[in-house]
Amino acid sequence: MSDVEIPPPQRRHLLRQIFEWIGGHELSVLVSLLLIALGILAFVALADEVLEGSTPKFDEWAIRVLRQPDDLAKPIGPPWLAEAARDTTALGGVLFLSLLTATVAGFLWLRKMYGAMALVIAATLGGLSVSSILKQVFDRPRPNLVPHLSHVASSSFPSGHSMLSAVVFLTLGVLLARFVEERKLKAYFLLIALVLTTLVGVSRVFLGVHYPTDVLAGWCAGMAWALSCWFVARILQKRGAVEAEPLSG
Repeated sequence: MSDVEIPPPQRRHLLRQIFEWIGGHELSVLVSLLLIALGILAFVALADEVLEGSTPKFDEWAIRVLRQPDDLAKPIGPPWLAEAARDTTALGGVLFLSLLTATVAGFLWLRKMYGAMALVIAATLGGLSVSSILKQVFDRPRPNLVPHLSHVASSSFPSGHSMLSAVVFLTLGVLLARFVEERKLKAYFLLIALVLTTLVGVSRVFLGVHYPTDVLAGWCAGMAWALSCWFVARILQKRGAVEAEPLSG
């Protein structure tokens, strides 16, 4: 069966429509849509590999390399590093992230930015719900290769701390970046969000409570959710449902 060939006039018309559509949209919107799609695809690919049992060799190696070869109960590095990892991992806990969300929501309320406040709360609660559902669906057991250096109770895939830190930090980062004018402040919000998200995820593997694929999946899902919230915020701002004014004195 031969391929269907588009006649040259129709082809030119189609290309013109595509270029007009691209020209009518901000580059940031197109990039965000691409990253959302990539995040979802990456999560699906990781989940497929985990379900097929293709990741144990990498997962086990990554956990073992972070422990002393002669005593797997001891992590590599100086003694204070384990304590620092526990402090860092707490930044991805539900309690801290709830307090952070409430603090930002209170700030937006004081600024009378009620639409933005509602969006921040909805994005955080929605991300928490998605994380809980995914954990129940996959129900992956926790790593048992090394002693855990932090208390855990739920299943392993995806990493809840990694996903929730990405959801909250990146959501707040991209949303707050929408409400400031200075490029330096926009970059600052996003950089801090990325650094905190990365540190929390790495700490979960270091403490032996997550496989690296759990963390990678959490990052992918959290990034996709955060950028989706940014996209929704942009649409609502254009419709006047969310405040679009920059945070200036």
